[in-house]
Amino acid sequence: MNFSNKLVSWYQVNKRDLPWRNTANTYYIWLSEIILQQTRVVQGTSYYLAFVKAYPKVEDLANAPEDEVLKMWQGLGYYSRARNLHFTAKEIAANYGGKFPNDYQKILKLKGVGPYTAAAITSFAFGLPYAVVDGNVIRVLSRIFGVDTPYDTPLGKKQFQELAQELLIKENPSVYNQAIMEFGAMQCKPKSPSCSVCPMQGFCEAYNNNTIAKLPVKSKKIKVKNRFLHFLMIETEGGVYLGKRKSGIWQGLYEFPFLEFFVRVNEKELLLSEEWANMFAGVKVEIQSISSEFIHVLSHQKIYAQFWEVKTNDINLRNHQLIAKEELENYPVSRLTEKYFETLELT
Repeated sequence: MNFSNKLVSWYQVNKRDLPWRNTANTYYIWLSEIILQQTRVVQGTSYYLAFVKAYPKVEDLANAPEDEVLKMWQGLGYYSRARNLHFTAKEIAANYGGKFPNDYQKILKLKGVGPYTAAAITSFAFGLPYAVVDGNVIRVLSRIFGVDTPYDTPLGKKQFQELAQELLIKENPSVYNQAIMEFGAMQCKPKSPSCSVCPMQGFCEAYNNNTIAKLPVKSKKIKVKNRFLHFLMIETEGGVYLGKRKSGIWQGLYEFPFLEFFVRVNEKELLLSEEWANMFAGVKVEIQSISSEFIHVLSHQKIYAQFWEVKTNDINLRNHQLIAKEELENYPVSRLTEKYFETLELT
């Protein structure tokens, strides 16, 4: 247990003072874990504090309108997390009397909760001996113990989970789990880890074999799809058209109607395209402005977007509603659309 004891000793000296570490409230712990999925602490903290202030009890979150929750989440990305958060809050309020179950398997069944989050909640809130395994933990274990099995394979997932569970300090799983995640975030970083002052230096396989840059190993390379989107802020006397997404990564968010192409097209090509003709068949359109290109990078796609401001009085778009232009900021939108809004005078 040399590694585990050294890890906890390091943590006691170096841990950050984070708000969710100062509570035993299971709702707050769950909330922080969902927010911090795929989000850096420095960004997630302000969202956590805002959610706790707006929804101090899980019932408050459960009773909030979905649009309001998505608006609160705006800018964090991966919006399925927000939809799952809202769904689970309703389930806890309705089926568990507002109290989270102190059982790993029951928590694991909650929407938006996987093995890592279930282990985090049960160890932090209830002191149950379940080891967390996230990106930080994988990196630490891979480097220190020289594990070169690809972590995104069934064998790798099993190997890292078993090693993490073996190293867990069963009498104090909360502190151990916090320690190993903190160590990965602050000491054993993806790039430029602080090896010269690392307490694990003497027995770190990666350090002693000069394989730090090679570990951990990933087998799959994500193929990124390029998308070229032209969003149309169509203004009429009644306002501008805005629609709510029914599916996809931006489900539940609002957006302008758009035209999509597989390659970049210029203004002339777009105006002569079949897509433009279908959108504005027989309709007189006045182009007010065309934005510069916005680039938005997601895990599986890279979006190149432009926003067109156009005026017309002769169009009626199904699945879209007319919104007063000055009210646009009140609707939950993607970070991409939010970046465009930041260039506008909406009031």
